[in-house]
Amino acid sequence: MPIPFIVSLIYDGIPPWMPDPWRIAKVGGTLGALAITKRYMSGAETLAERDMHGRVVIITGGTSGIGAVTAFEMAKRGAQVVLLTRQAPSDPYVSDFIGDMRERTGNDLVYAEQVDLTSLHSIRKFATRWIDNSPPRRLDMIILCAATMTPPGGTRTETEEGIESTWMVNYLANFHLLGILSPAIRAQPFDRDVRIVLATCSSYIGSPPLDAPLDKKDWSPRKAYARSKLALMVFGQAYQKHLDAYKRPDQLPMNARVFMVDPGFARTPGMRLWLSRGSIWGLLVYVIMYAFAWLFLKNESMAAQSVLHAVLDESLIRGEGGKLIKECMVVDCARKDVKDEEVAKKLWESSDSLIERAEKEQAVVRAKAKKEQEKRDLEAKKEQEKRDQEAKNSQQVEEIESLLGAIKKGKQMEAQKAKGGKKSKNNGKNATVTSHNSAHCHPVFFTEKLRRLPPSFSTASAQQASPVAHGYVYQDAQRSNGGKGAML
Repeated sequence: MPIPFIVSLIYDGIPPWMPDPWRIAKVGGTLGALAITKRYMSGAETLAERDMHGRVVIITGGTSGIGAVTAFEMAKRGAQVVLLTRQAPSDPYVSDFIGDMRERTGNDLVYAEQVDLTSLHSIRKFATRWIDNSPPRRLDMIILCAATMTPPGGTRTETEEGIESTWMVNYLANFHLLGILSPAIRAQPFDRDVRIVLATCSSYIGSPPLDAPLDKKDWSPRKAYARSKLALMVFGQAYQKHLDAYKRPDQLPMNARVFMVDPGFARTPGMRLWLSRGSIWGLLVYVIMYAFAWLFLKNESMAAQSVLHAVLDESLIRGEGGKLIKECMVVDCARKDVKDEEVAKKLWESSDSLIERAEKEQAVVRAKAKKEQEKRDLEAKKEQEKRDQEAKNSQQVEEIESLLGAIKKGKQMEAQKAKGGKKSKNNGKNATVTSHNSAHCHPVFFTEKLRRLPPSFSTASAQQASPVAHGYVYQDAQRSNGGKGAML
């Protein structure tokens, strides 16, 4: 088929139904350029692969964005995934998310632990509960993907502990969590591949120096976010040195490695919040211009490739830690102060002092709140006891009133019976002999034998004889004629 068509083009020229070749070239070139641009902007895809069965992975930010893709890939490869979520595991969204991930991956070893990254106390409770175990719990990886940002034009916000929110979530929470989990990381056996992955951003390049404090006057959403990412990278380098300085009991080198990962610009919830400026009109503009976002920004799956490379590439564990990975390869840091030990030392000390001060203040607040709560509980208990006593007294009064009513009713019934008996007695006095009430009289047998004395009895013996012994029965009632003796 193609050969006759080519011959026809050579001898007969372009057929009339065929479009203009220049137009075909323009359209084809445009589509090809778009495809090449899209493929380039999507970034590199990792080729590393390994089995994750039996490994325990802790992930922050694992319910959305890049963290959710990473958690899914870890669960699909058989790892035991522990998601640190702000909501409790019983929350409908969290429970549905975990149930869906278990169903899609076929892995039931997906769990959630409630950890609020805006609270130092919440982080400490989880971390101390994790390390408070003998023997130490298995821990293969810690992937820290959680981050927050304030949209452009937004105002500065603070946590309940008085710490700026962006600094707290993006840097200080990770510093605090890894600081407490250090014993668990150092206690892992030598043959175990332990990795700590910190998700950063290229915005750290434009961050102001960490030596200069970012006060409320100079604060801006861009500076706050960039500064938190720069601090995270400096801490990553310092934390690797902290692990390397530990002398293991078996005298073997440290087997834990820290990696910073720059996933690039992607269509994550944070990026959408930044581009839309956190407003409805901005979101409408983002939807209208979505074609440009689709072309120049990665999707969440492609953005997670560098994180997966840091987790899955087996060659990384054989080298030194503290490396920066971007587009699935190791790159150099764009700022020299990332590896400056003096800057790292000041950052570490200032972070420790900030955490110590905030936790002491919050401990006092919690103790006061606990005391007030106990006082309220005691008052509520007393009030409840008072209500119970009043209810008991009221019940006793009702029982007494009911008893008195029953007694009064009984007396009334007795009075009515007595009145009825008196009336029947008065009527009996005027009645004939045969009209006596049998209930008040003994039964009388009116037979001839009982009416007459036996002839053998004399008058004297008759007076001494017992009428009852000889079959005589006397009636108790008096004779109707006012009789002066018993009536037979």
